[in-house]
Amino acid sequence: MSWDAEFTQYFDRCADSMRFTAYLLCGNHHEAEDVVQAAFLKLYLAGPGLVRREGLDAYLRRIVVRTFLAERRRVRWRREKLSEVLPEVPVGAGLSEDKLVVWRALSTVPARQRAVLVLRYWHDLGVEETAAALQCSVGTVKSNTSRGLKALRQKLGPAFGPLWQEVSPRA
Repeated sequence: MSWDAEFTQYFDRCADSMRFTAYLLCGNHHEAEDVVQAAFLKLYLAGPGLVRREGLDAYLRRIVVRTFLAERRRVRWRREKLSEVLPEVPVGAGLSEDKLVVWRALSTVPARQRAVLVLRYWHDLGVEETAAALQCSVGTVKSNTSRGLKALRQKLGPAFGPLWQEVSPRA
């Protein structure tokens, strides 16, 4: 099978999942779409040179996270201004109010900590896998996890205390 056909099938299979991951990282649908488009472009260009194709999910997730972090570093040079309030917030049928509150609070956590929390708790990656995806040490992942959870607890307050008491940094 040619790379173009393989890429098309892969894109169709996981584009929505990557968009949602990017949304969790960015907190903005438009920015998430930009991040995912850039990530898929990078994957497409790198694809013919990839020897092992079985690890594409982890590789693409890594590209999405790294693209998000790179965009955050360049944010001060942007001409466009991002708004915290979207004109319309799309709400799916299965979204609870608690999830929306947690997602909004997640958008206030610093980018690197947010990336760690999304990889650890949304994608259920271990410390080592998260460190590999972010190209950092295991200790950095653990400290960012701890700091990110602490920031979420402070932002969410006592109403969500029991929920976040259960979630603690996993080794």
